[in-house]
Amino acid sequence: MAPAELPTGSDRDIPQPPRLGTPSWALLPQSVGALCLAEIQKMRHDWTELATRALQPVLWLVIFGETFTRLHAIPSGGRPYLDFLAPGILAQSALFVAIFYGIHIIWERDAGILPRLLVTPIPRPALILGKAFAAGIRGISQVIVVFCVSLILGVSLNFNPLHILGTIVIVVLGAGFFASLSMTLAGLALSRDRLMGLGQAITMPLFFASNALYPVKVMPGWVQVLTKVNPLSYEVNALRGLLIGTRAPLLEDFAVLLVALVVGVTAASALLKRLVRGPTGSKGLRGLRARRARA
Repeated sequence: MAPAELPTGSDRDIPQPPRLGTPSWALLPQSVGALCLAEIQKMRHDWTELATRALQPVLWLVIFGETFTRLHAIPSGGRPYLDFLAPGILAQSALFVAIFYGIHIIWERDAGILPRLLVTPIPRPALILGKAFAAGIRGISQVIVVFCVSLILGVSLNFNPLHILGTIVIVVLGAGFFASLSMTLAGLALSRDRLMGLGQAITMPLFFASNALYPVKVMPGWVQVLTKVNPLSYEVNALRGLLIGTRAPLLEDFAVLLVALVVGVTAASALLKRLVRGPTGSKGLRGLRARRARA
């Protein structure tokens, strides 16, 4: 009998297929990890996206932040307005990175990738969670940018390692929720053009009806109500508590973001089948299943 060949280095890097009969919940961590890794590989091959997205927080902090700090027009609790603004811009940058994530999944449907993934044993929530965490990793790149710009501008941020770790967790949860919200909208809109319109329609209301730019107490009463149901407000609140030491119920903010992420992933997973049945997806999915049945 010929000796078994030892796996090469590249073979060892390939995720092993799950055993037959493995329950779907047991596949979830492995599937999320593999899909998240695939998203990171995409980012590694195209750093220009991250570089261009870094311009937005820089412009907000350098132009808007510096100008309003000199004006003293917005109450910021006795702190320089730039200190008050930096956590809000960090949350806003992660929101803008994640909110158009549904376009990625529509592109994957049109390219035939999503129908193929849906006929594998991978649980549907894993498909959404993998992309949600990838959006969170893109959000971490914004954390680095905002920290660097804040250091240059003299913003007094808390660089305690535990606070930085908490900041990363909050940003990943927030970006993951907004990415799953975007993929939920993709399941309703079914086309990139419609999703672009929906994304633009909700992004600015989410941003301005939050405490990212100014305190809630200066807003009209009806806007203050909106801030209570806006997850971005809880994200900003937690980031301010961690980075500049304002009073914040961190456990409550964390719980709201976690629940929002679970709801978003559940909704987006439920709409995946509808998304694949879109204008170009139904024929591809049926054809793929028929070919697998004949094989």
